[in-house]
Amino acid sequence: MKSLETFLSENTEGNLLPWKTHKVAMKEFGLSCGQVEEAALTLNILPARYLRNQKTITTLQQLKLFRSSVAVIGCGGLGGYIIEELARLGVGTVRAVDPDVFEEHNLNRQVLCTMSDLGKPKAKVAKKRVKTVNPAITIVPCVTHFSSQNGTELLKGVDVAVDALDTIETRIDLAECCESLKIPMVHGTIGGWYGQVTTQLPGDGTVQMIYRNCREGSGVEKMLGNPAFTPAVVAGLQVAEVCKLLLG
Repeated sequence: MKSLETFLSENTEGNLLPWKTHKVAMKEFGLSCGQVEEAALTLNILPARYLRNQKTITTLQQLKLFRSSVAVIGCGGLGGYIIEELARLGVGTVRAVDPDVFEEHNLNRQVLCTMSDLGKPKAKVAKKRVKTVNPAITIVPCVTHFSSQNGTELLKGVDVAVDALDTIETRIDLAECCESLKIPMVHGTIGGWYGQVTTQLPGDGTVQMIYRNCREGSGVEKMLGNPAFTPAVVAGLQVAEVCKLLLG
Protein backbone atom coordinates (compact mmCIF):
# COMPACT_ATOMS: atom_id res chain seq x y z
CA MET A 1 0.00 0.00 0.00
CA LYS A 2 1.25 3.47 -0.86
CA SER A 3 2.16 5.87 1.92
CA LEU A 4 0.05 8.98 2.48
CA GLU A 5 2.91 11.13 1.25
CA THR A 6 3.19 9.17 -2.00
CA PHE A 7 -0.57 9.20 -2.52
CA LEU A 8 -0.76 12.96 -2.04
CA SER A 9 2.26 13.63 -4.26
CA GLU A 10 0.83 11.52 -7.08
CA ASN A 11 -2.66 12.99 -6.94
CA THR A 12 -2.11 16.73 -7.00
CA GLU A 13 -3.41 19.02 -9.71
CA GLY A 14 -0.74 21.59 -10.41
CA ASN A 15 0.59 21.28 -6.85
CA LEU A 16 -2.92 21.72 -5.49
CA LEU A 17 -4.81 19.16 -3.43
CA PRO A 18 -8.43 19.10 -4.63
CA TRP A 19 -11.20 18.31 -2.16
CA LYS A 20 -12.11 15.07 -3.94
CA THR A 21 -8.57 13.73 -3.37
CA HIS A 22 -8.56 15.07 0.18
CA LYS A 23 -11.68 13.01 0.94
CA VAL A 24 -10.23 9.86 -0.61
CA ALA A 25 -7.07 10.23 1.49
CA MET A 26 -9.14 10.59 4.66
CA LYS A 27 -11.03 7.38 3.87
CA GLU A 28 -8.08 5.33 2.61
CA PHE A 29 -5.74 6.21 5.48
CA GLY A 30 -8.28 6.60 8.27
CA LEU A 31 -7.29 10.18 8.97
CA SER A 32 -9.13 13.35 9.91
CA CYS A 33 -9.50 16.22 7.48
CA GLY A 34 -6.98 18.22 9.49
CA GLN A 35 -4.41 15.44 9.50
CA VAL A 36 -4.53 15.18 5.71
CA GLU A 37 -4.30 18.96 5.38
CA GLU A 38 -1.22 19.16 7.58
CA ALA A 39 0.44 16.31 5.69
CA ALA A 40 -0.21 18.03 2.37
CA LEU A 41 1.09 21.40 3.55
CA THR A 42 4.21 19.73 4.96
CA LEU A 43 4.86 18.39 1.46
CA ASN A 44 4.42 21.91 0.03
CA ILE A 45 1.09 20.85 -1.48
CA LEU A 46 -1.64 23.44 -1.10
CA PRO A 47 -5.24 22.38 -0.43
CA ALA A 48 -7.20 23.93 -3.27
CA ARG A 49 -9.44 25.85 -0.87
CA TYR A 50 -6.49 28.18 -0.18
CA LEU A 51 -5.60 28.93 -3.81
CA ARG A 52 -6.67 32.58 -3.53
CA ASN A 53 -4.57 33.00 -0.38
CA GLN A 54 -1.44 32.11 -2.26
CA LYS A 55 -0.37 35.44 -3.74
CA THR A 56 -0.46 36.87 -0.22
CA ILE A 57 0.36 33.81 1.91
CA THR A 58 2.92 31.18 0.89
CA THR A 59 2.33 27.46 1.36
CA LEU A 60 4.88 27.45 4.18
CA GLN A 61 3.02 30.29 5.85
CA GLN A 62 -0.24 28.41 5.31
CA LEU A 63 1.25 25.53 7.29
CA LYS A 64 2.21 27.97 10.03
CA LEU A 65 -1.37 29.25 10.18
CA PHE A 66 -2.67 25.69 10.34
CA ARG A 67 -0.42 24.95 13.31
CA SER A 68 -1.56 28.10 15.12
CA SER A 69 -4.19 28.50 17.80
CA VAL A 70 -6.35 31.58 18.40
CA ALA A 71 -8.84 32.32 21.17
CA VAL A 72 -11.84 34.45 20.19
CA ILE A 73 -13.52 35.87 23.27
CA GLY A 74 -17.09 36.61 22.26
CA CYS A 75 -19.00 34.93 19.42
CA GLY A 76 -21.50 37.67 18.59
CA GLY A 77 -21.29 40.57 16.14
CA LEU A 78 -17.52 40.80 15.96
CA GLY A 79 -16.72 37.27 17.08
CA GLY A 80 -18.87 35.52 14.49
CA TYR A 81 -17.17 37.26 11.59
CA ILE A 82 -13.75 36.75 13.18
CA ILE A 83 -14.30 33.00 13.62
CA GLU A 84 -15.62 32.64 10.08
CA GLU A 85 -12.68 34.51 8.57
CA LEU A 86 -10.07 32.67 10.65
CA ALA A 87 -11.54 29.38 9.45
CA ARG A 88 -11.54 30.45 5.82
CA LEU A 89 -7.98 31.77 6.23
CA GLY A 90 -6.87 28.35 7.52
CA VAL A 91 -6.00 28.97 11.17
CA GLY A 92 -5.89 25.43 12.54
CA THR A 93 -7.44 25.77 16.01
CA VAL A 94 -9.92 28.37 17.20
CA ARG A 95 -11.19 28.49 20.77
CA ALA A 96 -14.63 30.13 20.75
CA VAL A 97 -15.65 31.54 24.14
CA ASP A 98 -19.15 32.89 24.83
CA PRO A 99 -21.76 32.13 27.52
CA ASP A 100 -24.77 33.41 25.58
CA VAL A 101 -27.39 32.01 23.24
CA PHE A 102 -28.66 33.63 20.05
CA GLU A 103 -31.62 35.97 20.35
CA GLU A 104 -33.82 37.54 17.70
CA HIS A 105 -32.13 40.97 17.92
CA ASN A 106 -28.83 39.31 16.89
CA LEU A 107 -30.17 38.59 13.40
CA ASN A 108 -29.35 42.04 12.01
CA ARG A 109 -25.56 41.71 12.31
CA GLN A 110 -24.32 38.41 13.72
CA VAL A 111 -23.21 36.24 10.82
CA LEU A 112 -23.53 32.99 12.81
CA CYS A 113 -27.12 33.74 13.82
CA THR A 114 -29.96 32.21 11.81
CA MET A 115 -33.64 31.71 12.58
CA SER A 116 -33.05 28.01 13.18
CA ASP A 117 -30.28 28.73 15.72
CA LEU A 118 -32.24 31.07 17.99
CA GLY A 119 -31.89 29.91 21.59
CA LYS A 120 -28.75 27.88 20.87
CA PRO A 121 -25.33 28.59 22.44
CA LYS A 122 -23.28 30.87 20.21
CA ALA A 123 -20.03 28.96 20.78
CA LYS A 124 -21.60 25.64 19.75
CA VAL A 125 -23.22 27.17 16.68
CA ALA A 126 -19.76 28.49 15.74
CA LYS A 127 -18.43 24.93 15.72
CA LYS A 128 -21.32 23.74 13.54
CA ARG A 129 -20.85 26.61 11.11
CA VAL A 130 -17.09 26.14 10.71
CA LYS A 131 -17.56 22.44 9.98
CA THR A 132 -19.56 23.41 6.87
CA VAL A 133 -16.96 25.99 5.79
CA ASN A 134 -13.62 24.33 6.52
CA PRO A 135 -13.74 20.88 8.17
CA ALA A 136 -9.94 20.84 8.53
CA ILE A 137 -10.20 23.44 11.28
CA THR A 138 -10.70 22.52 14.94
CA ILE A 139 -13.18 24.69 16.83
CA VAL A 140 -13.19 24.34 20.62
CA PRO A 141 -16.47 25.79 21.94
CA CYS A 142 -16.42 27.13 25.51
CA VAL A 143 -19.89 28.07 26.73
CA THR A 144 -18.73 30.19 29.65
CA HIS A 145 -18.04 33.76 30.73
CA PHE A 146 -14.44 34.91 30.43
CA SER A 147 -13.14 36.20 33.75
CA SER A 148 -9.94 36.81 35.65
CA GLN A 149 -10.61 33.51 37.44
CA ASN A 150 -10.82 31.25 34.37
CA GLY A 151 -8.81 33.34 31.91
CA THR A 152 -5.54 31.47 32.33
CA GLU A 153 -7.21 28.15 31.54
CA LEU A 154 -9.19 29.51 28.59
CA LEU A 155 -6.07 31.05 27.02
CA LYS A 156 -3.76 28.12 27.72
CA GLY A 157 -1.71 27.24 24.65
CA VAL A 158 -3.06 29.93 22.31
CA ASP A 159 -0.83 32.13 20.16
CA VAL A 160 -3.14 35.15 19.96
CA ALA A 161 -6.29 36.25 21.78
CA VAL A 162 -8.98 38.30 20.05
CA ASP A 163 -11.25 40.68 21.95
CA ALA A 164 -14.81 40.50 20.62
CA LEU A 165 -16.41 41.46 23.92
CA ASP A 166 -19.13 44.00 24.70
CA THR A 167 -18.28 45.00 28.28
CA ILE A 168 -15.34 47.13 29.33
CA GLU A 169 -14.65 45.32 32.60
CA THR A 170 -14.31 41.92 30.92
CA ARG A 171 -12.21 43.46 28.14
CA ILE A 172 -9.76 44.78 30.74
CA ASP A 173 -9.71 41.36 32.46
CA LEU A 174 -8.79 39.82 29.09
CA ALA A 175 -6.07 42.40 28.48
CA GLU A 176 -4.56 41.85 31.91
CA CYS A 177 -4.67 38.06 31.51
CA CYS A 178 -2.93 38.33 28.12
CA GLU A 179 -0.28 40.55 29.70
CA SER A 180 0.42 38.03 32.43
CA LEU A 181 0.60 35.14 29.95
CA LYS A 182 2.64 37.20 27.43
CA ILE A 183 0.07 36.61 24.69
CA PRO A 184 -0.58 39.30 22.06
CA MET A 185 -4.17 40.51 21.96
CA VAL A 186 -6.14 42.11 19.13
CA HIS A 187 -8.74 44.50 20.51
CA GLY A 188 -11.82 45.62 18.61
CA THR A 189 -15.00 47.43 19.52
CA ILE A 190 -17.93 48.88 17.62
CA GLY A 191 -20.88 51.20 18.02
CA GLY A 192 -23.13 52.74 15.37
CA TRP A 193 -21.01 53.96 12.46
CA TYR A 194 -17.81 53.70 14.49
CA GLY A 195 -15.22 51.13 15.42
CA GLN A 196 -11.66 50.86 16.64
CA VAL A 197 -8.94 48.25 16.41
CA THR A 198 -5.58 48.01 18.14
CA THR A 199 -3.03 45.28 18.71
CA GLN A 200 -1.61 44.99 22.20
CA LEU A 201 1.73 43.25 22.52
CA PRO A 202 2.93 41.90 25.88
CA GLY A 203 4.06 44.81 28.03
CA ASP A 204 2.16 47.49 26.09
CA GLY A 205 -0.82 47.91 28.44
CA THR A 206 -2.66 49.62 25.57
CA VAL A 207 -6.21 48.50 26.36
CA GLN A 208 -5.83 49.35 30.05
CA MET A 209 -4.78 52.88 29.05
CA ILE A 210 -7.67 53.31 26.61
CA TYR A 211 -10.24 52.41 29.25
CA ARG A 212 -8.46 53.63 32.39
CA ASN A 213 -11.24 56.11 33.24
CA CYS A 214 -14.26 53.94 32.44
CA ARG A 215 -13.65 50.44 33.79
CA GLU A 216 -17.17 50.14 35.18
CA GLY A 217 -18.92 51.53 32.09
CA SER A 218 -20.67 49.70 29.28
CA GLY A 219 -19.69 49.90 25.64
CA VAL A 220 -20.78 52.79 23.43
CA GLU A 221 -22.87 50.34 21.36
CA LYS A 222 -25.50 50.47 24.11
CA MET A 223 -26.23 54.07 22.99
CA LEU A 224 -25.44 53.91 19.27
CA GLY A 225 -26.63 50.42 18.32
CA ASN A 226 -24.88 48.14 15.84
CA PRO A 227 -25.86 48.01 12.16
CA ALA A 228 -24.84 45.06 10.00
CA PHE A 229 -21.79 46.63 8.35
CA THR A 230 -19.79 47.86 11.36
CA PRO A 231 -18.89 44.46 12.88
CA ALA A 232 -18.02 43.10 9.43
CA VAL A 233 -15.51 45.89 8.79
CA VAL A 234 -13.87 45.88 12.21
CA ALA A 235 -13.73 42.08 12.42
CA GLY A 236 -11.95 41.98 9.06
CA LEU A 237 -9.30 44.38 10.33
CA GLN A 238 -8.89 42.31 13.50
CA VAL A 239 -8.35 39.14 11.48
CA ALA A 240 -5.72 40.93 9.38
CA GLU A 241 -3.90 41.85 12.60
CA VAL A 242 -4.12 38.24 13.83
CA CYS A 243 -2.68 37.00 10.53
CA LYS A 244 0.26 39.42 10.80
CA LEU A 245 0.96 38.31 14.36
CA LEU A 246 0.83 34.60 13.52
CA LEU A 247 3.13 35.01 10.52
CA GLY A 248 5.57 37.31 12.32
